Amino acid sequence: MNLADNAPATRPDTAVAASPPVLRPRGSNHVGMRQFNERVVLHAIRLNGSLPKADLARLTGLTAQTIGLITTRLEDDGLLIKQERVRGRIGQPSVPMALNPDGAFALGIKIGRRSADWLLVDFTGKVRVRETLAYDFPDADALLPVVQTRMRAIQDGLGALAPRLVGVGVAAPFNLGGWHKMLGLSEAVSDQWNHIDLCAQVQAMTDAPVSFAKDTSAACVAELVAGRGRDLKSFLYLFVDTFVGGGLVLNSHLHGGIHGNAGAVASLPLQVAAPGSMPEQLIAHASLWELEQRYQAEGLDPSAAYDDRAMSAPFAVHTDAWISSAALGLAQCVVSGTAFLDIDAVVIDGSFSRGMLQRLIEETGLALRRYNWEGLWPATVIAGSIGSDARALGGALLPLHENFAPDRDLFLKAAS
Repeated sequence: MNLADNAPATRPDTAVAASPPVLRPRGSNHVGMRQFNERVVLHAIRLNGSLPKADLARLTGLTAQTIGLITTRLEDDGLLIKQERVRGRIGQPSVPMALNPDGAFALGIKIGRRSADWLLVDFTGKVRVRETLAYDFPDADALLPVVQTRMRAIQDGLGALAPRLVGVGVAAPFNLGGWHKMLGLSEAVSDQWNHIDLCAQVQAMTDAPVSFAKDTSAACVAELVAGRGRDLKSFLYLFVDTFVGGGLVLNSHLHGGIHGNAGAVASLPLQVAAPGSMPEQLIAHASLWELEQRYQAEGLDPSAAYDDRAMSAPFAVHTDAWISSAALGLAQCVVSGTAFLDIDAVVIDGSFSRGMLQRLIEETGLALRRYNWEGLWPATVIAGSIGSDARALGGALLPLHENFAPDRDLFLKAAS
């Protein structure tokens, strides 16, 4: 697709409400007790689904009177809606309160080495608009105007609900121009991205507040909030894309480390360094870039690595060979991570088909059987649940968290 292709405005799938209530600011810098209690109530409903006021009081520890005041205020703000009365065997019928899907919106933008994505999500986390732009490698001068055009088209498509866009989350590699020799790029093309403040560039395109996260960290956020992270307190997250990357969750919080290196598995060496040699890194074995090279060597379309074609002829034989190699590298990463972190599980996901993910996890499990686990509790390897949307979805969840979650840090779960 041509980067200069400016798509027409995309309309959300649902009808636009007329004259929505004004959404009061709920910034995270100074959250008072009143706003904190509001966030606790919203968080309880987000985690548990629609709830009557009595259950909200029980879950949050707030009094029935306080819950009544909070739910009335949130309903007036358009963040909560009443559902049909539920009649029980004893007492008065209860009225569950639910999140209003049109209560707030957030836009996630993923800028990667092979494609860019735009996801508009509503207050419940449902994707309303999804757009994708593929390329060989992003040229900043061509891509940034398209980012602005598509972002504005999505905002305009909200119509009367446009003021309810609470923020934009940008997800991209910290070092988008890194490993340029591996990608066959000139140093000039690579270096172009090293001098761009992507968050500031996008902020200049919109009045909505813009936040930034490393792409694999954003993907980890999506899994933490909307996927397997609901059941896991601590896990290592591995995301296989053009280049493999990852994230780390400890005690239900995203852990970035002092320099942002937590989960930076691409740089993990795969053997002991010897004099006169430099060990290969995981990036060289468990990245879709390497599968692209296998396809290209056989005259096949390299973009098939990212879709269902990878598991069918004539691609499948080359995909199988890549999976066998990638699984060996991922298995070493899993063992190393387990030895250092003592985590609940390792979650593997990627920007490819679900069938290919399942095969990769099966082969990684076989490779793990070849390791000596003496002294370690073996890790459980499970499939991620988000897929290729993970980075843009994680970007969109950032502003929703900033405005509506009770914890300023990513991401505190409610007690069971």
